[in-house]
Amino acid sequence: MSSSDRTPQTPGAYETARQDWQRWHEHRVETVSSPYGPLTLTGTHWLADHPDGRIDGVPGRWKDAGTEVVLSAEAADGISVDGKPLVGEVSLGADRGPIPESRVSAGERRLVVLSREGLWAVRDFDPASGARRAFAGIEAGAYDPAWVLPGRFVPYEKSRTVQVENADGRSRGLGLAGEVVFAHDGTEHALHVAVEDDGSLWAVLADAGSGESSYRFRFLRPAAPDADGVVSVDFNRTLLPPCAFADHFICPFPPPGNTLPFAVPVGELNTLTK
Repeated sequence: MSSSDRTPQTPGAYETARQDWQRWHEHRVETVSSPYGPLTLTGTHWLADHPDGRIDGVPGRWKDAGTEVVLSAEAADGISVDGKPLVGEVSLGADRGPIPESRVSAGERRLVVLSREGLWAVRDFDPASGARRAFAGIEAGAYDPAWVLPGRFVPYEKSRTVQVENADGRSRGLGLAGEVVFAHDGTEHALHVAVEDDGSLWAVLADAGSGESSYRFRFLRPAAPDADGVVSVDFNRTLLPPCAFADHFICPFPPPGNTLPFAVPVGELNTLTK
């Protein structure tokens, strides 16, 4: 990597940044392995695939009512809604808060209502999942300040939506708002990004090592750019997508143009299992 591409760091600044990254990495491991982290997702069940409302292994009857989901249950189903046993039926909207706070539970499981592009689904989070029991950590490259690159955010004149394949094999729209431009080894590159509600950026990307030295694609979430569009592109904080931890997430694949021609050996690389 060319020295001109780097964000220089003094020895003291390097150690501070390395320790901060270490804390970030440890927090990520704790979050992923928590009782309702991504390792606990055991199924995403689209109601369109279950017209009778019955989902194998999931208690209750779940019906797509257009603008809502109607859940009906008997005492034997052991379902609670808002902390109270459900006998009868209730109308539900999409759960948008933390998984532990979802409205529907069955014992320790959380049954989370999901809506995507007008379709309803139920997600089943189980703290006793096999993936959580087998988890042994996240393989990550050692912190390297050479992979903290200065960049700039260039917004599109108008936001756009591109169709990309998702991890479940279906194509869905991915909203994009601009590009993050940066240099690597003296060559300029760009990543198409979305802008989150808080102004931070989100890129879905692959690189020359994807599928070999690292997972097949990853996420990058730079902080919000400043008023001049300046943004730090810190590949040390490249993230594994949720579908790296459980097969039942519907993560989008990288949009066209977001596969980098060089390998990125830092950030989260792969999951580790026992």
